[in-house]
Amino acid sequence: MNTTKRIAKEFADCTTAPPPGISIVLPSDADLHTWHVTVTAPANSVYAPGRFGLILKLPQDYPFKPPTINFTTRIYHPNITNDSLGNICLGLLKSENWKPASKIISVLEAVRNILVEPMPDDALEQRIADEYRRDRPEFEKNAKAYVERYAKGTVKFDQVAQDKKDGGAPSGKKQGGNGGGAGAGGSAASA
Repeated sequence: MNTTKRIAKEFADCTTAPPPGISIVLPSDADLHTWHVTVTAPANSVYAPGRFGLILKLPQDYPFKPPTINFTTRIYHPNITNDSLGNICLGLLKSENWKPASKIISVLEAVRNILVEPMPDDALEQRIADEYRRDRPEFEKNAKAYVERYAKGTVKFDQVAQDKKDGGAPSGKKQGGNGGGAGAGGSAASA
């Protein structure tokens, strides 16, 4: 099966029977390699009722190389960079763990699962991971503050342009629910 057919089939599978709390659209019908994903945090998560935008990019040699995922919505999480890039560390996406038989639906479920149970031992943000381990009430307070500030309202996928307009860094004001930006090609699997 060629790459385009595989991606089209996976897109159809993900949109016909999406994992709970996940919706997917293509920003351009002409490009199956970029998906806009909206994840609603599970009710049993400190991030509930937040809604988070993600950009999933599939490389030209997918499924032999893993997709990259970047959060466009800022989030306070040990496994997601606390900046406008929104890189994510997820074991499944690491090149040494990725298998061509892996499915995007499994990746999306794994992303949603780390909203319920962060993995502080595989952190991109060590300070947040330490806080998660040592002072859970403070971590939960900070995570909820980010949800209030960034993850309410309409999910946006074009925050990078807004950040550049604001001077290159995410602004401190509430921006329609999203204050973060999408990384353009940042490695989502590096940890």
